[in-house]
Amino acid sequence: MINKSEIYKECFKEISEKIRGLKVHGKMELICEVLKKIPYYFWVGFYFPKDEFLELGPSRGPPACARIAWTGVCGRAAKSRKTIIVPDVGVFPGHISCDPRSKSEIALPVFDSYGNVIAVLDVDSEELGSFDETDREWLEKILRKAFSEDPI
Repeated sequence: MINKSEIYKECFKEISEKIRGLKVHGKMELICEVLKKIPYYFWVGFYFPKDEFLELGPSRGPPACARIAWTGVCGRAAKSRKTIIVPDVGVFPGHISCDPRSKSEIALPVFDSYGNVIAVLDVDSEELGSFDETDREWLEKILRKAFSEDPI
């Protein structure tokens, strides 16, 4: 059994040490690179809200949808301004499947220092039930460190 908190502590430390001076896109690239090392992460990336869709930003993993509708997990996270944990994407209404191997997902709104949603961090796993409150807490902490604490 892996210790999620220990893994995230190491990721948080690495991101904190390397993030200073990076612009938004660079921060997102770094976060994807570091988080993709987590064993149960199948895909990790950012989507940017646009008028009629969300557009793919920096990511790591297999190819993903370049544009997705607001009806999926990421759209719901952006609209509700809350983290969404989906233990089984097969039963999530409106789920958008970019890769059939994805079984569970967590999506987090990314806020700038003014409280605006500037993106959504999306993470998929090939296993059911991969994400829990530990993932939510650490990922929210990483996003606050990277985007909310410093003016963009």
